[in-house]
Amino acid sequence: MNLQNFLFGVYPYIALVVFLLGSLVRFDREQYTWKSDSSQLLSKGNMRVASNLFHIGILAIFFGHAVGLLTPHSWFLALGVSDMQHQYVAIVAGSIFGTLCLIGGAMLWMRRMFNRRISATSRGTDKLILSWLLVTLMLGLSTIPVSIGHASHGDPSVMVALAEYVQSIVYLRPDPSLLDGVDTVFRIHLFFGMTVFLLFPFTRLVHVWSAPIGYLGRSYQVVRTKRAGAR
Repeated sequence: MNLQNFLFGVYPYIALVVFLLGSLVRFDREQYTWKSDSSQLLSKGNMRVASNLFHIGILAIFFGHAVGLLTPHSWFLALGVSDMQHQYVAIVAGSIFGTLCLIGGAMLWMRRMFNRRISATSRGTDKLILSWLLVTLMLGLSTIPVSIGHASHGDPSVMVALAEYVQSIVYLRPDPSLLDGVDTVFRIHLFFGMTVFLLFPFTRLVHVWSAPIGYLGRSYQVVRTKRAGAR
């Protein structure tokens, strides 16, 4: 087995198994660590702006990747979306939300690394995962000029190959050969992205599983105050 077959045929499943089983074991055995460990009480400077930019950007990127890579090619064509239109949407959306995420992430990284109070109370995994996410993000942004070059020549083949590869992993029919004609920067970005899933259960990212979506449909709470002179 050569390196490409291992990295893109076996490693994705190692990362996914660790991601799922690791999250389950973490929840079962270490529930007191199942939280985001907010550091806002220690330092509020630019925290809200940085956090909002980072979270808006990363959520948009995640769902954009999910839709763009996991939707069957025939579905886009049936909806009247050509391969080139698909590629230009990915370029524009990736540029906008990737930049937002990078600005917010860089602010959070600087805060965690160079604010003495925050750095002293941070776990090593906090610094590792934030750094890894930023490198993964910068690699993703570095693919955009390459994608623009492909688009300028009317060539969406790399985008189609990436989608077919990801779908081959999901359908349990891994085909690393689909990446043979894909630029190296995309493959490096794929490796770093898969490793995020591998690291996920050992970091604060596990709090994503507990996203309070239920709050969106929750009834209003009635709060009664005790007025002066009331009996």
